[in-house]
Amino acid sequence: MKGNYKAIGKIGEGTFSEVMKMQSLRDGNYYACKQMKQRFESVEQVNNLREIQALRRLNPHPNILTLHEVVFDRKSGSLALICELMDMNIYELIRGRRYPLSEKTIMHYMYQLCKSLDHIHRNGIFHRDVKPENILIKQDVLKLGDFGSCRSVYSKQPYTEYISTRWYRAPECLLTDGFYTYKMDLWSAGCVFYEIWCDLGSLQALPPGFKPA
Repeated sequence: MKGNYKAIGKIGEGTFSEVMKMQSLRDGNYYACKQMKQRFESVEQVNNLREIQALRRLNPHPNILTLHEVVFDRKSGSLALICELMDMNIYELIRGRRYPLSEKTIMHYMYQLCKSLDHIHRNGIFHRDVKPENILIKQDVLKLGDFGSCRSVYSKQPYTEYISTRWYRAPECLLTDGFYTYKMDLWSAGCVFYEIWCDLGSLQALPPGFKPA
């Protein structure tokens, strides 16, 4: 990969990967490179990765992050996903804003988020980690990214209990032993809508035992 791309800078890092801004030496365009921390042993193992399978199935769609290339080095076992580069995520957009987003802008973004969820659910996939950091924007276009936690809607329950970031986790994920469905994505989208609308910057957890009046 080093021969085809030049690293520009680090965008972010998570538990399982880090994201770099890269420039292609072939076409001069800029991309986001998601470098996996895990090492892989074969092309078959790479192709069986849920995130890669999901992005290949869901692309192209105007509200799904575009996967341009999968780069696997057999010798080192390293794996990188070359995706389109967006401007920022929703969290970065609303964090520390002096003025709230307009109602028209919020409706425009939420409409696109709902379109992305409708598309993935119709294609038999649910995301399981819808949150502002995984919702990317470029100018007025919104795209859903980071499918590392996704599952098939037809896969057998129970699923992993500890899934989705806690502030966006649906009640069925909290109150059952892994028996939840694609509808959890809709709850998470509602939390994102609330967060954008109230311009909080981050949802705050209610204290244990809290009961509304």
